[in-house]
Amino acid sequence: MVVLTGCQDVGGVDVNQAMVNNTNVKSGESKQSMHINIEPDKQFATERDLEIIKQINSFSLDIDHAKMKDANTASIKGSLSMEGMKLPFHLSMDKYGIFIDVDGAQKPVYLSLDALGGAEMPLPVDTKELEKQLEELSPKVLTFVMKHLSNPKNISVTSVQEAVYGETLSLNKLHIEMNGEEMLAMVKPFLTSIAKDEQGLKQIIGDLYDVLYPVFETVSSLEGMEADELSSIVPATKEEAVTAMYSLIKEGLDSILAEYDQELNNLLTSIPELKTVFGPETKLNMDFFLDNKLDIRKQNMSLKVALPASEDLPVRAVTISSDSELWNIGGAVTVDEVQAPQGVIELEEGKVTPGQVLRNFDPNSVVYPFLKNEMRITTKSIFLNPEQEESVTVKNTTFVPLRYLSEELDAEVKWTKGSKQIVVTDDITGDEIVMTVGSPKATVAGQEVTMVESPFVGSDGKTYVPLRFIAESLGATVEKEQGTGWIFIDRP
Repeated sequence: MVVLTGCQDVGGVDVNQAMVNNTNVKSGESKQSMHINIEPDKQFATERDLEIIKQINSFSLDIDHAKMKDANTASIKGSLSMEGMKLPFHLSMDKYGIFIDVDGAQKPVYLSLDALGGAEMPLPVDTKELEKQLEELSPKVLTFVMKHLSNPKNISVTSVQEAVYGETLSLNKLHIEMNGEEMLAMVKPFLTSIAKDEQGLKQIIGDLYDVLYPVFETVSSLEGMEADELSSIVPATKEEAVTAMYSLIKEGLDSILAEYDQELNNLLTSIPELKTVFGPETKLNMDFFLDNKLDIRKQNMSLKVALPASEDLPVRAVTISSDSELWNIGGAVTVDEVQAPQGVIELEEGKVTPGQVLRNFDPNSVVYPFLKNEMRITTKSIFLNPEQEESVTVKNTTFVPLRYLSEELDAEVKWTKGSKQIVVTDDITGDEIVMTVGSPKATVAGQEVTMVESPFVGSDGKTYVPLRFIAESLGATVEKEQGTGWIFIDRP
Protein backbone atom coordinates (compact mmCIF):
# COMPACT_ATOMS: atom_id res chain seq x y z
CA MET A 1 0.00 0.00 0.00
CA VAL A 2 1.29 3.48 -0.90
CA VAL A 3 0.87 6.08 1.83
CA LEU A 4 0.06 9.46 0.27
CA THR A 5 0.67 12.47 2.44
CA GLY A 6 1.38 15.09 -0.18
CA CYS A 7 4.46 17.25 -0.61
CA GLN A 8 6.75 16.82 2.39
CA ASP A 9 9.25 19.17 4.02
CA VAL A 10 12.70 18.77 2.49
CA GLY A 11 15.75 19.50 4.61
CA GLY A 12 13.61 21.49 7.02
CA VAL A 13 12.12 23.60 4.22
CA ASP A 14 8.31 23.75 3.97
CA VAL A 15 7.91 23.42 0.20
CA ASN A 16 4.15 24.02 0.34
CA GLN A 17 4.54 27.33 2.20
CA ALA A 18 7.29 28.48 -0.13
CA MET A 19 5.04 27.99 -3.17
CA VAL A 20 2.13 29.75 -1.44
CA ASN A 21 4.37 32.68 -0.44
CA ASN A 22 5.27 33.13 -4.09
CA THR A 23 1.58 33.61 -5.03
CA ASN A 24 1.08 36.13 -2.21
CA VAL A 25 3.75 38.60 -3.35
CA LYS A 26 1.99 41.94 -3.80
CA SER A 27 5.01 44.16 -4.42
CA GLY A 28 8.62 43.69 -5.32
CA GLU A 29 11.31 44.06 -7.95
CA SER A 30 12.93 41.50 -10.21
CA LYS A 31 15.02 40.72 -13.28
CA GLN A 32 14.40 37.79 -15.59
CA SER A 33 15.49 36.17 -18.83
CA MET A 34 13.99 33.50 -21.07
CA HIS A 35 15.43 31.51 -23.98
CA ILE A 36 14.18 28.86 -26.40
CA ASN A 37 16.25 26.12 -28.00
CA ILE A 38 14.88 23.80 -30.68
CA GLU A 39 16.87 20.67 -31.52
CA PRO A 40 16.25 19.75 -35.16
CA ASP A 41 16.19 16.22 -36.51
CA LYS A 42 18.58 16.43 -39.46
CA GLN A 43 17.06 13.31 -40.99
CA PHE A 44 13.83 15.21 -41.71
CA ALA A 45 14.78 18.90 -41.51
CA THR A 46 15.19 20.78 -44.79
CA GLU A 47 17.51 23.75 -45.27
CA ARG A 48 14.50 26.04 -44.83
CA ASP A 49 13.53 24.22 -41.61
CA LEU A 50 17.06 24.64 -40.25
CA GLU A 51 17.01 28.33 -41.14
CA ILE A 52 13.71 28.89 -39.28
CA ILE A 53 14.93 26.90 -36.26
CA LYS A 54 18.13 28.96 -36.19
CA GLN A 55 16.04 32.14 -36.13
CA ILE A 56 13.88 30.87 -33.27
CA ASN A 57 16.92 29.72 -31.28
CA SER A 58 18.39 33.21 -31.50
CA PHE A 59 15.37 34.64 -29.65
CA SER A 60 15.71 35.80 -26.07
CA LEU A 61 13.65 37.92 -23.69
CA ASP A 62 15.59 39.85 -21.07
CA ILE A 63 13.83 41.85 -18.39
CA ASP A 64 16.40 44.14 -16.84
CA HIS A 65 14.12 45.60 -14.18
CA ALA A 66 10.51 44.76 -13.36
CA LYS A 67 8.67 46.63 -10.63
CA MET A 68 5.36 45.58 -9.11
CA LYS A 69 3.62 48.04 -6.82
CA ASP A 70 0.40 46.01 -6.52
CA ALA A 71 -1.73 43.63 -8.57
CA ASN A 72 -2.72 46.44 -10.99
CA THR A 73 0.38 48.62 -11.13
CA ALA A 74 3.71 47.54 -12.59
CA SER A 75 6.48 48.43 -15.02
CA ILE A 76 9.01 46.47 -17.05
CA LYS A 77 12.20 47.59 -18.79
CA GLY A 78 13.95 45.06 -20.97
CA SER A 79 14.70 43.92 -24.51
CA LEU A 80 13.83 41.32 -27.14
CA SER A 81 16.69 39.89 -29.16
CA MET A 82 16.77 37.84 -32.36
CA GLU A 83 19.54 37.15 -34.88
CA GLY A 84 21.83 39.82 -33.49
CA MET A 85 19.11 42.48 -33.37
CA LYS A 86 18.13 43.91 -30.01
CA LEU A 87 14.88 45.77 -29.37
CA PRO A 88 14.70 47.65 -26.04
CA PHE A 89 11.21 48.19 -24.64
CA HIS A 90 9.54 49.86 -21.69
CA LEU A 91 6.11 48.80 -20.45
CA SER A 92 3.93 50.12 -17.66
CA MET A 93 0.42 49.24 -16.62
CA ASP A 94 -2.31 50.41 -14.31
CA LYS A 95 -5.88 49.23 -13.73
CA TYR A 96 -7.02 50.88 -16.98
CA GLY A 97 -4.48 49.77 -19.54
CA ILE A 98 -0.95 49.04 -20.72
CA PHE A 99 1.56 51.48 -22.22
CA ILE A 100 4.31 50.01 -24.42
CA ASP A 101 7.23 52.10 -25.66
CA VAL A 102 9.77 50.46 -27.95
CA ASP A 103 12.99 51.75 -29.46
CA GLY A 104 12.35 53.75 -32.64
CA ALA A 105 8.75 54.73 -31.82
CA GLN A 106 7.58 58.34 -31.85
CA LYS A 107 4.66 57.59 -29.54
CA PRO A 108 4.06 54.68 -27.15
CA VAL A 109 1.32 52.18 -27.91
CA TYR A 110 -1.64 52.04 -25.54
CA LEU A 111 -3.79 48.94 -24.99
CA SER A 112 -7.00 49.49 -23.07
CA LEU A 113 -7.74 46.55 -20.76
CA ASP A 114 -11.42 46.97 -21.60
CA ALA A 115 -10.59 46.66 -25.31
CA LEU A 116 -8.40 43.59 -24.72
CA GLY A 117 -11.11 41.82 -22.76
CA GLY A 118 -14.00 43.13 -24.84
CA ALA A 119 -16.76 45.28 -23.45
CA GLU A 120 -17.16 44.39 -19.81
CA MET A 121 -20.60 43.72 -18.47
CA PRO A 122 -20.95 45.58 -15.16
CA LEU A 123 -21.36 43.11 -12.33
CA PRO A 124 -24.11 43.87 -9.81
CA VAL A 125 -21.68 43.15 -6.96
CA ASP A 126 -18.84 44.90 -5.19
CA THR A 127 -16.04 44.09 -7.66
CA LYS A 128 -13.30 45.23 -5.29
CA GLU A 129 -14.57 42.87 -2.62
CA LEU A 130 -14.82 40.08 -5.20
CA GLU A 131 -11.22 40.67 -6.31
CA LYS A 132 -10.11 40.57 -2.69
CA GLN A 133 -11.93 37.29 -2.10
CA LEU A 134 -10.41 35.76 -5.24
CA GLU A 135 -6.92 36.84 -4.12
CA GLU A 136 -7.53 35.16 -0.77
CA LEU A 137 -8.86 32.05 -2.49
CA SER A 138 -5.82 31.58 -4.76
CA PRO A 139 -3.34 30.48 -2.03
CA LYS A 140 -5.99 28.18 -0.55
CA VAL A 141 -6.40 26.38 -3.87
CA LEU A 142 -2.61 26.17 -4.30
CA THR A 143 -2.19 24.83 -0.76
CA PHE A 144 -4.80 22.16 -1.50
CA VAL A 145 -3.03 21.14 -4.71
CA MET A 146 0.43 21.10 -3.12
CA LYS A 147 -0.90 19.05 -0.21
CA HIS A 148 -1.73 16.20 -2.57
CA LEU A 149 1.31 16.34 -4.82
CA SER A 150 3.90 13.81 -3.77
CA ASN A 151 7.56 14.80 -3.73
CA PRO A 152 9.58 13.96 -6.87
CA LYS A 153 12.22 11.28 -6.50
CA ASN A 154 15.02 13.77 -7.05
CA ILE A 155 14.52 16.65 -4.65
CA SER A 156 17.07 18.14 -2.27
CA VAL A 157 17.90 21.21 -0.20
CA THR A 158 21.37 22.64 0.35
CA SER A 159 22.62 25.82 2.02
CA VAL A 160 24.31 28.18 -0.44
CA GLN A 161 25.66 31.70 -0.83
CA GLU A 162 24.06 33.42 -3.81
CA ALA A 163 24.18 36.93 -5.27
CA VAL A 164 20.78 38.60 -5.69
CA TYR A 165 20.75 42.08 -7.20
CA GLY A 166 24.40 42.51 -6.26
CA GLU A 167 23.93 41.37 -2.65
CA THR A 168 25.35 38.06 -1.39
CA LEU A 169 22.73 36.17 0.63
CA SER A 170 22.62 32.95 2.66
CA LEU A 171 19.83 30.94 1.03
CA ASN A 172 18.42 27.43 0.87
CA LYS A 173 18.63 25.94 -2.62
CA LEU A 174 15.66 23.67 -3.37
CA HIS A 175 16.58 21.48 -6.35
CA ILE A 176 13.98 19.43 -8.24
CA GLU A 177 14.50 17.05 -11.16
CA MET A 178 11.84 15.08 -13.03
CA ASN A 179 11.58 13.34 -16.36
CA GLY A 180 8.47 12.76 -18.45
CA GLU A 181 7.80 9.29 -17.04
CA GLU A 182 7.96 10.60 -13.49
CA MET A 183 5.61 13.51 -14.29
CA LEU A 184 3.03 11.13 -15.74
CA ALA A 185 3.45 8.76 -12.81
CA MET A 186 2.52 11.54 -10.36
CA VAL A 187 -0.99 11.99 -11.80
CA LYS A 188 -2.64 8.85 -10.38
CA PRO A 189 -1.26 9.30 -6.81
CA PHE A 190 -2.38 12.95 -6.96
CA LEU A 191 -5.96 12.03 -7.91
CA THR A 192 -5.99 9.16 -5.39
CA SER A 193 -4.87 11.47 -2.60
CA ILE A 194 -7.58 14.01 -3.43
CA ALA A 195 -10.25 11.27 -3.55
CA LYS A 196 -9.29 10.22 -0.01
CA ASP A 197 -9.33 13.74 1.43
CA GLU A 198 -13.02 14.28 2.14
CA GLN A 199 -12.44 17.08 4.66
CA GLY A 200 -9.99 18.99 2.46
CA LEU A 201 -12.13 18.62 -0.65
CA LYS A 202 -15.25 19.82 1.15
CA GLN A 203 -13.30 22.77 2.57
CA ILE A 204 -12.12 23.95 -0.84
CA ILE A 205 -15.62 23.49 -2.30
CA GLY A 206 -16.98 25.57 0.59
CA ASP A 207 -14.41 28.31 -0.04
CA LEU A 208 -15.40 28.42 -3.69
CA TYR A 209 -19.08 28.55 -2.71
CA ASP A 210 -18.51 31.55 -0.42
CA VAL A 211 -16.95 33.52 -3.26
CA LEU A 212 -19.10 32.53 -6.22
CA TYR A 213 -22.60 31.93 -4.85
CA PRO A 214 -23.38 35.59 -3.97
CA VAL A 215 -22.51 36.60 -7.55
CA PHE A 216 -24.66 33.83 -9.01
CA GLU A 217 -27.53 34.69 -6.67
CA THR A 218 -27.45 38.41 -7.56
CA VAL A 219 -27.25 37.83 -11.32
CA SER A 220 -30.07 35.29 -11.16
CA SER A 221 -32.36 37.70 -9.30
CA LEU A 222 -31.71 40.41 -11.87
CA GLU A 223 -32.71 37.99 -14.60
CA GLY A 224 -36.01 37.41 -12.83
CA MET A 225 -35.24 33.93 -11.58
CA GLU A 226 -37.42 32.87 -8.65
CA ALA A 227 -35.90 31.44 -5.46
CA ASP A 228 -37.24 27.95 -6.16
CA GLU A 229 -35.76 28.05 -9.67
CA LEU A 230 -32.39 29.00 -8.22
CA SER A 231 -32.53 26.25 -5.60
CA SER A 232 -33.25 23.70 -8.33
CA ILE A 233 -29.87 24.59 -9.82
CA VAL A 234 -27.87 25.33 -6.67
CA PRO A 235 -28.91 23.95 -3.25
CA ALA A 236 -30.36 26.58 -0.90
CA THR A 237 -27.74 26.17 1.83
CA LYS A 238 -23.96 25.99 1.74
CA GLU A 239 -23.99 22.64 3.55
CA GLU A 240 -26.28 21.11 0.95
CA ALA A 241 -24.26 22.60 -1.91
CA VAL A 242 -20.97 21.30 -0.52
CA THR A 243 -22.40 17.83 0.09
CA ALA A 244 -23.88 17.63 -3.41
CA MET A 245 -20.75 18.90 -5.15
CA TYR A 246 -18.48 16.65 -3.08
CA SER A 247 -20.54 13.59 -4.00
CA LEU A 248 -20.38 14.53 -7.68
CA ILE A 249 -16.59 15.08 -7.62
CA LYS A 250 -15.92 11.97 -5.52
CA GLU A 251 -17.98 9.83 -7.86
CA GLY A 252 -16.09 11.25 -10.84
CA LEU A 253 -12.68 10.67 -9.25
CA ASP A 254 -13.53 7.10 -8.23
CA SER A 255 -14.73 6.38 -11.76
CA ILE A 256 -11.54 7.79 -13.28
CA LEU A 257 -9.28 5.89 -10.85
CA ALA A 258 -11.11 2.59 -11.35
CA GLU A 259 -10.17 2.56 -15.04
CA TYR A 260 -7.12 4.83 -14.92
CA ASP A 261 -4.43 2.27 -15.78
CA GLN A 262 -6.41 0.74 -18.63
CA GLU A 263 -7.43 4.11 -20.08
CA LEU A 264 -3.86 5.43 -19.86
CA ASN A 265 -2.59 2.33 -21.64
CA ASN A 266 -5.24 2.76 -24.35
CA LEU A 267 -4.26 6.41 -24.77
CA LEU A 268 -0.55 5.63 -25.11
CA THR A 269 -1.37 2.84 -27.58
CA SER A 270 -3.64 4.98 -29.74
CA ILE A 271 -1.27 7.99 -29.62
CA PRO A 272 2.21 6.42 -29.38
CA GLU A 273 3.82 9.86 -29.80
CA LEU A 274 2.88 10.54 -26.16
CA LYS A 275 5.40 7.87 -25.09
CA THR A 276 8.13 10.15 -26.39
CA VAL A 277 6.67 13.31 -24.86
CA PHE A 278 6.23 11.59 -21.48
CA GLY A 279 9.45 9.60 -21.77
CA PRO A 280 12.86 9.74 -20.07
CA GLU A 281 14.20 12.35 -22.53
CA THR A 282 11.64 14.94 -21.39
CA LYS A 283 13.26 16.61 -18.39
CA LEU A 284 12.35 19.34 -15.92
CA ASN A 285 15.03 20.93 -13.74
CA MET A 286 14.19 23.66 -11.22
CA ASP A 287 16.24 25.48 -8.60
CA PHE A 288 14.50 27.72 -6.07
CA PHE A 289 16.65 29.82 -3.74
CA LEU A 290 14.71 30.60 -0.56
CA ASP A 291 15.43 33.02 2.27
CA ASN A 292 14.53 32.42 5.93
CA LYS A 293 11.01 33.82 5.28
CA LEU A 294 10.54 31.17 2.57
CA ASP A 295 10.39 33.87 -0.08
CA ILE A 296 11.84 32.85 -3.45
CA ARG A 297 14.75 35.22 -4.14
CA LYS A 298 16.16 33.50 -7.18
CA GLN A 299 15.10 30.69 -9.48
CA ASN A 300 16.39 28.79 -12.50
CA MET A 301 14.20 26.56 -14.65
CA SER A 302 14.77 24.37 -17.67
CA LEU A 303 12.08 22.28 -19.38
CA LYS A 304 13.09 20.00 -22.24
CA VAL A 305 10.19 18.34 -24.07
CA ALA A 306 11.16 15.42 -26.31
CA LEU A 307 9.17 15.15 -29.53
CA PRO A 308 8.66 12.35 -32.07
CA ALA A 309 10.40 13.81 -35.11
CA SER A 310 8.78 13.41 -38.53
CA GLU A 311 8.65 15.11 -41.93
CA ASP A 312 5.77 17.25 -40.66
CA LEU A 313 7.62 18.14 -37.45
CA PRO A 314 11.41 17.79 -37.97
CA VAL A 315 12.18 18.50 -34.32
CA ARG A 316 13.68 16.18 -31.68
CA ALA A 317 13.18 18.41 -28.66
CA VAL A 318 12.24 21.91 -27.50
CA THR A 319 13.90 23.41 -24.41
CA ILE A 320 12.64 26.49 -22.60
CA SER A 321 14.93 27.94 -19.96
CA SER A 322 14.54 30.91 -17.68
CA ASP A 323 16.13 32.48 -14.64
CA SER A 324 15.14 35.31 -12.33
CA GLU A 325 16.13 37.27 -9.25
CA LEU A 326 13.70 38.97 -6.84
CA TRP A 327 14.30 41.66 -4.22
CA ASN A 328 12.47 44.30 -2.18
CA ILE A 329 9.69 41.74 -1.68
CA GLY A 330 6.73 43.35 0.09
CA GLY A 331 8.51 46.69 0.17
CA ALA A 332 7.55 50.14 -1.11
CA VAL A 333 7.87 50.18 -4.90
CA THR A 334 7.57 53.11 -7.30
CA VAL A 335 7.00 51.97 -10.88
CA ASP A 336 8.68 53.57 -13.91
CA GLU A 337 5.75 54.96 -15.87
CA VAL A 338 5.97 55.24 -19.65
CA GLN A 339 5.95 58.93 -20.57
CA ALA A 340 3.87 60.09 -23.54
CA PRO A 341 4.44 63.83 -24.11
CA GLN A 342 3.26 63.53 -27.75
CA GLY A 343 0.28 61.32 -26.98
CA VAL A 344 -0.17 57.61 -27.71
CA ILE A 345 -1.15 55.25 -30.51
CA GLU A 346 -4.27 53.57 -29.17
CA LEU A 347 -4.58 50.05 -30.55
CA GLU A 348 -8.32 49.69 -30.66
CA GLU A 349 -10.23 48.21 -33.58
CA GLY A 350 -11.48 50.91 -35.92
CA LYS A 351 -9.37 53.64 -34.31
CA VAL A 352 -5.95 53.05 -35.84
CA THR A 353 -4.86 52.06 -39.34
CA PRO A 354 -1.83 49.99 -40.45
CA GLY A 355 -0.24 53.12 -41.89
CA GLN A 356 -0.61 55.04 -38.63
CA VAL A 357 1.10 52.21 -36.79
CA LEU A 358 3.91 51.92 -39.36
CA ARG A 359 4.53 55.68 -39.59
CA ASN A 360 4.93 55.78 -35.83
CA PHE A 361 8.31 54.05 -36.24
CA ASP A 362 11.59 55.24 -37.72
CA PRO A 363 12.13 53.38 -41.05
CA ASN A 364 15.67 52.55 -39.83
CA SER A 365 14.41 51.00 -36.58
CA VAL A 366 14.21 47.27 -35.90
CA VAL A 367 10.42 47.38 -35.63
CA TYR A 368 9.60 49.07 -38.95
CA PRO A 369 10.81 46.30 -41.33
CA PHE A 370 9.50 43.67 -38.93
CA LEU A 371 5.98 45.11 -39.04
CA LYS A 372 6.06 45.70 -42.78
CA ASN A 373 7.96 42.66 -44.08
CA GLU A 374 7.43 39.99 -41.43
CA MET A 375 4.06 40.87 -39.90
CA ARG A 376 2.89 42.38 -43.21
CA ILE A 377 0.47 44.69 -41.43
CA THR A 378 -0.07 46.78 -44.58
CA THR A 379 -1.04 43.82 -46.77
CA LYS A 380 -4.56 43.98 -48.19
CA SER A 381 -6.38 41.73 -50.67
CA ILE A 382 -9.71 42.78 -52.18
CA PHE A 383 -11.83 40.74 -54.58
CA LEU A 384 -14.46 42.36 -56.78
CA ASN A 385 -17.15 40.41 -58.62
CA PRO A 386 -18.44 42.82 -61.27
CA GLU A 387 -21.84 41.11 -61.21
CA GLN A 388 -22.34 41.64 -57.48
CA GLU A 389 -20.20 44.60 -56.43
CA GLU A 390 -21.03 48.25 -56.97
CA SER A 391 -18.53 48.66 -59.79
CA VAL A 392 -19.70 50.05 -63.10
CA THR A 393 -18.09 50.11 -66.54
CA VAL A 394 -17.99 53.31 -68.61
CA LYS A 395 -16.19 53.35 -72.00
CA ASN A 396 -14.39 50.10 -71.10
CA THR A 397 -13.14 51.64 -67.84
CA THR A 398 -14.13 50.10 -64.51
CA PHE A 399 -15.28 52.60 -61.89
CA VAL A 400 -15.91 52.00 -58.20
CA PRO A 401 -17.41 54.16 -55.45
CA LEU A 402 -14.56 56.27 -54.10
CA ARG A 403 -15.37 55.72 -50.43
CA TYR A 404 -15.73 51.95 -50.86
CA LEU A 405 -12.22 51.35 -52.21
CA SER A 406 -10.64 54.11 -50.10
CA GLU A 407 -12.00 52.58 -46.89
CA GLU A 408 -10.87 49.10 -47.97
CA LEU A 409 -7.33 50.50 -48.36
CA ASP A 410 -7.56 52.58 -45.14
CA ALA A 411 -7.27 55.88 -47.04
CA GLU A 412 -8.83 59.11 -45.79
CA VAL A 413 -11.25 60.99 -48.06
CA LYS A 414 -11.97 64.73 -47.78
CA TRP A 415 -13.97 67.12 -49.94
CA THR A 416 -12.81 70.69 -50.44
CA LYS A 417 -15.71 72.80 -49.21
CA GLY A 418 -17.56 74.65 -51.95
CA SER A 419 -15.85 72.81 -54.81
CA LYS A 420 -15.83 69.50 -56.63
CA GLN A 421 -12.30 68.73 -55.47
CA ILE A 422 -11.58 65.50 -53.58
CA VAL A 423 -8.45 64.82 -51.52
CA VAL A 424 -7.54 61.20 -50.76
CA THR A 425 -4.68 60.60 -48.31
CA ASP A 426 -2.69 57.37 -48.69
CA ASP A 427 -2.65 55.54 -45.35
CA ILE A 428 0.82 54.09 -45.84
CA THR A 429 2.80 56.97 -47.35
CA GLY A 430 0.69 59.94 -46.28
CA ASP A 431 0.76 61.19 -49.89
CA GLU A 432 -2.27 63.08 -51.21
CA ILE A 433 -4.24 62.24 -54.34
CA VAL A 434 -6.24 65.26 -55.54
CA MET A 435 -9.07 64.80 -58.06
CA THR A 436 -11.91 66.94 -59.36
CA VAL A 437 -15.30 65.57 -60.36
CA GLY A 438 -15.72 65.92 -64.14
CA SER A 439 -12.00 66.46 -64.83
CA PRO A 440 -9.40 63.89 -65.96
CA LYS A 441 -6.62 65.94 -64.35
CA ALA A 442 -5.28 64.85 -60.96
CA THR A 443 -2.17 65.08 -58.80
CA VAL A 444 -0.49 62.22 -56.98
CA ALA A 445 2.06 63.23 -54.33
CA GLY A 446 2.27 66.63 -56.01
CA GLN A 447 2.84 65.22 -59.52
CA GLU A 448 0.21 66.05 -62.17
CA VAL A 449 -1.28 63.06 -64.02
CA THR A 450 -4.13 62.48 -66.49
CA MET A 451 -6.71 59.78 -65.84
CA VAL A 452 -8.27 57.69 -68.62
CA GLU A 453 -11.72 58.91 -67.56
CA SER A 454 -13.00 61.57 -65.16
CA PRO A 455 -14.59 60.92 -61.76
CA PHE A 456 -18.37 61.39 -61.77
CA VAL A 457 -21.34 61.40 -59.42
CA GLY A 458 -23.73 58.56 -60.19
CA SER A 459 -27.52 58.56 -60.02
CA ASP A 460 -27.20 56.97 -56.56
CA GLY A 461 -25.37 60.05 -55.30
CA LYS A 462 -22.04 58.22 -54.95
CA THR A 463 -18.80 59.52 -56.42
CA TYR A 464 -17.21 57.03 -58.81
CA VAL A 465 -13.50 56.99 -59.71
CA PRO A 466 -11.44 54.88 -62.15
CA LEU A 467 -10.60 51.68 -60.26
CA ARG A 468 -7.10 51.09 -61.62
CA PHE A 469 -6.05 54.72 -61.14
CA ILE A 470 -7.13 55.02 -57.51
CA ALA A 471 -5.90 51.51 -56.56
CA GLU A 472 -2.44 51.99 -58.09
CA SER A 473 -2.19 55.51 -56.66
CA LEU A 474 -2.74 53.92 -53.22
CA GLY A 475 0.08 51.42 -53.77
CA ALA A 476 -2.01 48.44 -54.91
CA THR A 477 -1.91 46.27 -58.03
CA VAL A 478 -4.96 45.36 -60.10
CA GLU A 479 -5.46 42.12 -62.01
CA LYS A 480 -8.57 41.09 -63.94
CA GLU A 481 -9.28 37.41 -64.49
CA GLN A 482 -10.17 36.67 -68.06
CA GLY A 483 -13.45 34.83 -68.54
CA THR A 484 -14.91 35.44 -65.07
CA GLY A 485 -14.25 39.15 -64.93
CA TRP A 486 -13.17 38.90 -61.28
CA ILE A 487 -10.89 41.76 -60.22
CA PHE A 488 -8.10 41.19 -57.70
CA ILE A 489 -6.63 44.18 -55.85
CA ASP A 490 -3.52 43.54 -53.76
CA ARG A 491 -1.48 45.94 -51.64
CA PRO A 492 1.86 44.60 -50.37
